[in-house]
Amino acid sequence: MSDQPHSSTQPISVLLADDEPLIRQSLRIVIDSQPDLHVVGEASNGDETVQAARRLKPDVILMDIRMPGSDGIHATQAITADPALRGVRVLVLSMYELDEYVYGALRAGASGFLLKDAHPATLLDAIRRVCGGEALFAPSILTKLVDHYVSDSNAARTAAGSQTLARLTPRETEVLVLVAQGLSNDEITAELHVSNNTVKTHISNLLAKLHARDRAQLVIAAYEHGMAAVKHRR
Repeated sequence: MSDQPHSSTQPISVLLADDEPLIRQSLRIVIDSQPDLHVVGEASNGDETVQAARRLKPDVILMDIRMPGSDGIHATQAITADPALRGVRVLVLSMYELDEYVYGALRAGASGFLLKDAHPATLLDAIRRVCGGEALFAPSILTKLVDHYVSDSNAARTAAGSQTLARLTPRETEVLVLVAQGLSNDEITAELHVSNNTVKTHISNLLAKLHARDRAQLVIAAYEHGMAAVKHRR
């Protein structure tokens, strides 16, 4: 479970998973126009995506949700559950922001969720950031997370949140809150006036303590336990 950025001198490898050939071709053109990114394969349904992921071991998979046969959520779950694909990150790129898709994809282990109307520059930035261990969500998706989790303050969630908080140091709690707000490592560094390495250490500790695969799961944990509403200390 690493939050370290892509350190290879090779371009970030990307696998495209979408049942529309035109969309895959358009994405390939945009991605391959960047010297640090490279499309290594394509798939048109969930089963093909899982097979391609195991064969190619890409850094990032751009995953559509609605595909024939096995869909993107099932494919994401299969990929993130495979120890051999531990370094593969899934970035969902969907036309729909239905609640069931958002929660299903994130619980399956996706590292981010963007809509297909995103600007190409936003998509390229998302690929790089997800590969580097960050979570990346469209603003409307973060709003859905807030509405779904923070507004629901039942006793069971409050108790679970208290137990989680007890395992974290005050600084780890601050970092987790900022991660849940969508801040990058550099932004957290500036916010807390600490070094970038210190932020990375705190995030690594959070991943271990919360048994999270990656940063996206930290975001989910923060919202689930009501910690996204915690005010960080200056």
